[in-house]
Amino acid sequence: MVVLANPALHSIPLVGSPKHGARFPGIPVVDLSRPGAGEAIVRACEDLGFFKLVNHGIPVELMRRLEAEAVKFFSLPQVEKEKSGPANPFGYGDKRIGVNGDVGWLEYLLFVVTSDPLSCTSMTACSFRYELRRDRFRPSFLVPTCGCHCSSALSEYLVAVRKMASDVLRSMAEGLKIEPRDALSKLAMDEHSDGIIRLNHYPPYPQLRGLNRSLTGFGEHTDPQIISVLRSNDSSGLQISLEDGSWVSVPPDQASFFINVGDCLQVLTNGRFRSVRHRVAANGVKPRVSMIYFFGPPPAQRIAPLPQLMGEGKQSKYKEFTWGEYKKAAYRSRLGDNRLVQFEK
Repeated sequence: MVVLANPALHSIPLVGSPKHGARFPGIPVVDLSRPGAGEAIVRACEDLGFFKLVNHGIPVELMRRLEAEAVKFFSLPQVEKEKSGPANPFGYGDKRIGVNGDVGWLEYLLFVVTSDPLSCTSMTACSFRYELRRDRFRPSFLVPTCGCHCSSALSEYLVAVRKMASDVLRSMAEGLKIEPRDALSKLAMDEHSDGIIRLNHYPPYPQLRGLNRSLTGFGEHTDPQIISVLRSNDSSGLQISLEDGSWVSVPPDQASFFINVGDCLQVLTNGRFRSVRHRVAANGVKPRVSMIYFFGPPPAQRIAPLPQLMGEGKQSKYKEFTWGEYKKAAYRSRLGDNRLVQFEK
């Protein structure tokens, strides 16, 4: 696999290995096929804002096929990959994360998932848009000019993960005992919902082997959307922050998904659920490849605590905002900023 040019270590921070606290019971595991999955999801979102999902109904072969296509793209010569960039914001990116100075030891492909007509005239820009058809939301894909031939695998993956995420959000509503059961899922599955799919590659960096240190692959942050659905290969690196500020490593599991609570879901539950702060450490051992689907609401959707969760006399902790307003504020900020602070009452 092609490795990125040597990083300037003064610009990409090093991170130490996290130490598990004696009281940390481990990452919650939710079996989506079992009765009571909704209650388990709610407990995990309240305690950690993060959980591992098993028996989710998506074939491992489909996950591996998309991973293989991603690896094929990231193995191309750098000059070929750069024909699909720079990410502005969609397309191929290398080390730079956003436009505000954040950097990490990674390269990535970023796609937008939309139901809006493709009005853009630039083939390069359009190459990274998935149009969701209204008939069962099947993605149609414009073949990228970048040489990435993952359109079929990515299309199948998107359809499967959307169905699974809808089931997760409906189970979450059931666990919260709110009606209608699609109170959350309809925000993420609306024809105008704002979805993003990200394929990340964190190359190894052998010079750090044995030093008990790693390069920052993706700096600490919370996700601004409703939920994020992550799957990776068998390489470690993902870490989450506990309420006391300590960090713990998340053991990889190629057959499972990991679900993050995002900022919008924290607001929708009036702080009952916790938007989990997380990061990725790029170790020196082997490459990490991950796929993350970020489920955002429609841009015009107003975000405020759900009335079904607000008892009589209960006050909202947050000012109401639209997803479009929050997204704009989020992308103006640095990666590690607490973006919700400006919307707290």
